[in-house]
Amino acid sequence: MHNSELFLNNLPLVVPLLLLELGLMITALVSVYRRTTLRHGNRLIWTLAIVLIQPFGAIAYFILGREVD
Repeated sequence: MHNSELFLNNLPLVVPLLLLELGLMITALVSVYRRTTLRHGNRLIWTLAIVLIQPFGAIAYFILGREVD
């Protein structure tokens, strides 16, 4: 089986996961820039973590970084 065949066979599984990950990243980034205060870091640190450490950066932000209103 070639790589392209493997990719096409797994596409129905991969696309929803990628969309979920993209949605989580966008939601976390919007939340970072709407808040006035953050715990454990600043906007730049959380932005880098969310974008570069997928999906764990966004999950860590929602657990550790958000200041509870």
